[in-house]
Amino acid sequence: MLLPVTLMMTGFLFPGDRLALLTRGKERKHTLGIYDVRRKDTEAKLSLHLEPFPAEIEGEVISAAFSSDGIYLALGRNDNCTHVYDSRQLTRLLFDYKHTGPSRTNPGNESYGVVKVQWVDKSVANQFGLITGGNDEVLLSSLDPRKSLVSQLSPGGFSLPNAPIWQDSSTTQECRDLEQAIGGAQELADITGSRAYERFTGNQIAKIRRLQPDVYTSTSRISLVSSFIPSIFCGRIVPVDISDASGMNIMDVVTCKWNDALLEACGGSELRLKLGPEPQIGGISLGTVSNWWVERYGLDPDCIVAPFTGDNPASVVALSAPGDAVLSLGTSTTFLLSIPGGDTPPKRLTTSHLLSHPTDFDGKIAMLCYKNGALAREQVRDRYADRSWDRFNELVEASPLGNNENFGLYFPLPEIIPPGVVGQYAFHAQKDITPTMVDDLPVSAHPRAILESQFLSIRSRIAEILPHNSPPLQRLVVTGGSSANQTIRQIAADIFGMKVYVSSTKEAAGMGGALLAKYSWWKTLRGGKGSLEEMTGGDATQLGLQCVAEPRKEVTAVYGELVDVYRACEEQVISQTV
Repeated sequence: MLLPVTLMMTGFLFPGDRLALLTRGKERKHTLGIYDVRRKDTEAKLSLHLEPFPAEIEGEVISAAFSSDGIYLALGRNDNCTHVYDSRQLTRLLFDYKHTGPSRTNPGNESYGVVKVQWVDKSVANQFGLITGGNDEVLLSSLDPRKSLVSQLSPGGFSLPNAPIWQDSSTTQECRDLEQAIGGAQELADITGSRAYERFTGNQIAKIRRLQPDVYTSTSRISLVSSFIPSIFCGRIVPVDISDASGMNIMDVVTCKWNDALLEACGGSELRLKLGPEPQIGGISLGTVSNWWVERYGLDPDCIVAPFTGDNPASVVALSAPGDAVLSLGTSTTFLLSIPGGDTPPKRLTTSHLLSHPTDFDGKIAMLCYKNGALAREQVRDRYADRSWDRFNELVEASPLGNNENFGLYFPLPEIIPPGVVGQYAFHAQKDITPTMVDDLPVSAHPRAILESQFLSIRSRIAEILPHNSPPLQRLVVTGGSSANQTIRQIAADIFGMKVYVSSTKEAAGMGGALLAKYSWWKTLRGGKGSLEEMTGGDATQLGLQCVAEPRKEVTAVYGELVDVYRACEEQVISQTV
């Protein structure tokens, strides 16, 4: 005798023509059948035995739902799994989302399995997102204010104990596979704004899927740090920000939407569901803070949560105005340009990044990012300047412009630009003569050599990333730990030919995040209307920018002649790496 467990009727291609019938038979075997109601068929058109339930529980399907296009059928089970099937074929389990926490062994248990599945139809591009009521959402929405976040979320809330960080360079194979799948590095850059980078999320996902398939299968949602933090504040998982999503190699940087071909290449057909809705623009309210924050810390229950973004886009928001560039001299060295929207998107290159602006679908941020920043400079200081910045500065200032034709390139970590190079290289080089690689430089030459090589590398690439007919850059805003060093400031002013400014705050990224939060509040009060520039008045001096160095025209001209000399040295290093 067959006992109906869950009966659900819903639209498939048009309302009322398909019915999903779930039955339980002898030996705890469950069967899913799809019936054609319109034809009044009494036999299932398609049927499939469900994946077995654990022996220790009384198996039950709690909830079922078709996607609005009728293709996918999601089943929420009391063993804390959500299974998704392709109802057109019904040959196998398509997706298996294993939620955290124990299974529901009886209705009185605190953990109640997957209590609901619901498909959310988004009007844009007819894409679909699946919300499931398993413990991944339950954990965030029902946090106990008497307990800490750590005690409730870790380790059970995560499928991996440690998340990859930006310095990870272990996904070279995944990068090559992704570029090959899409037609090459330039084709990938044309879509996403960047060639494949080892640190980018899509390639990290592909590596986990390849090496730890069980972990990948059991992961119900994938967040960036910038979307996970507001998820904790909201008590539910929120979408990824469009600017941070630009650094994943899976979002179309022009449309700001997930690219299906790239999703398939990195994570298979299930990756879209794991990522959730399309990336979200800033300047909106994600909702209000959850009860955990209200009860534990006394936050106002009406306090809204704004989308978070990455540190580099936030720094641009805080510091830049038209005609400005931002040079971040932190652990990495990063050069950023804010580009307003235009009729034609900026050119995408394999040696730079193009990001979506966090508050403007059409606006972009051009970025050059180098892995070997402050750490490389500190290594030179320790090795050649007695571990002293004062001694480092003395050696720089005692060395002549051009460093007596001594050039040094320093890559203690595998570099991003140029890609993959590692090691320390020394050259004797001058204009119009092929550089000569030498064993080493004089000890006193290294401090100036690392500053000149790092900044000349950036200068040699600025013209490539600027839109056509762009006016000359006027101001260079320098941030990060090395921005306090006056010797480094002056070298930057001379090489880039711009006045150098610093902000009164050393936390530009944090200030940019605060401005974005204020913008969300300001825009919400105005019914969702108004631009960031309208709120700020377009005045980047609100952070108290101060001019700390001015370029010397004759020095800048000499450095202009050294750009090609530096690139010739770099090309030799690249040829040795290949």
